[in-house]
Amino acid sequence: MAKTWFITGASKGFGRELTERLLARGDRVAATLRQPDVLAALKDQYGDRLWIAALDVTDTAAVRATVARAFADLGRIDVVVNNAGYALFGAAEEASDEQIRQQIDTNLIGSIQVIRAALPFLREQGGGRILQISSEGGQIAYPNFSLYHTTKWAIEGFVESVAQEVAPFGITFTLVEPGPAKTAFAGGLVTADPMPVYDATPAGDVRRGLADGSFAVTGDPVKMVTAMIDCADAASPPKRLLLGSGAYDRVHAALTARLEELGTNKAITMSTEIDA
Repeated sequence: MAKTWFITGASKGFGRELTERLLARGDRVAATLRQPDVLAALKDQYGDRLWIAALDVTDTAAVRATVARAFADLGRIDVVVNNAGYALFGAAEEASDEQIRQQIDTNLIGSIQVIRAALPFLREQGGGRILQISSEGGQIAYPNFSLYHTTKWAIEGFVESVAQEVAPFGITFTLVEPGPAKTAFAGGLVTADPMPVYDATPAGDVRRGLADGSFAVTGDPVKMVTAMIDCADAASPPKRLLLGSGAYDRVHAALTARLEELGTNKAITMSTEIDA
């Protein structure tokens, strides 16, 4: 049975690939993006099955109005894909206050407000699914991406909590966690002004790795989007969907190290309870 999807950030990357694949298989898509003309050719091809709206997710009033209009026009939306976002690249000390605010407003507050705007409609229709595009960077961290990781770790905590709140209404969440993929993501990096003092640090190593191509980017975005669609179609979708063999190895290692540290400090942890 054909589904209806609401996708933010549909102009490129995973959002664009999802939009194209879903339309090709016969689904309806409500695509939001900052420049609607980017999807003009798809609109000509698919007509009423593609609903398009201009949306900057940092504008909360516009988020609420656009989500409401999409539900009103389309009647039902089965899957909401919270995809809009980008990465601020630079050591924490290098980033400007404005860059930090924009990163958080887009990736974190924007995602939160899309979810909040959709929940009343999903409740009223008896349920639905939300795919929150996170990252392997919601569970691990690279130098030079501290503000990006801030948003991804935070949105994962938000989703963990909200998923419990709305489960009784038939609303399910999946945190999609891609590793580095060959999308336009790198081209969309916002770069802070580098400080020479960081050249000989891990932050400098990552900067050079991106510049010379040695930072491994092995994920196939087409395969990743296929996995996202299959997840949304599944009877029992997972809470988290990690994508990429490198991502698996890195997250597995990080979680293992975290558990080991938890065990090492167990005696201290257990000693802090109130005496009976």
